Amino acid sequence: MSITAERKLELIKEYATKDGDTGSPEVQVAVLTERIANLTEHFKTHGKDNHSRRGLLKLVSQRRRLLDYVKTKDAERYKTLIQRLGLRR
Repeated sequence: MSITAERKLELIKEYATKDGDTGSPEVQVAVLTERIANLTEHFKTHGKDNHSRRGLLKLVSQRRRLLDYVKTKDAERYKTLIQRLGLRR
């Protein structure tokens, strides 16, 4: 269900805005998107896992808040981020 350390490092390298960047909104949204995708796959086989479903809803709302923050700061940055991640909105 969770992402591996190697996959997380790959995402950090891919979405980092500068060297050593691990906390920018782009990186955080990319990691959250990966976790959300993994949980979505989990629910295809475990439909009644309501405890994890609550965690999924928390992750989705956290990602939404981060995306709203990026949108208020820089709209172009927001557009490129959702384009790269393949998100609707």
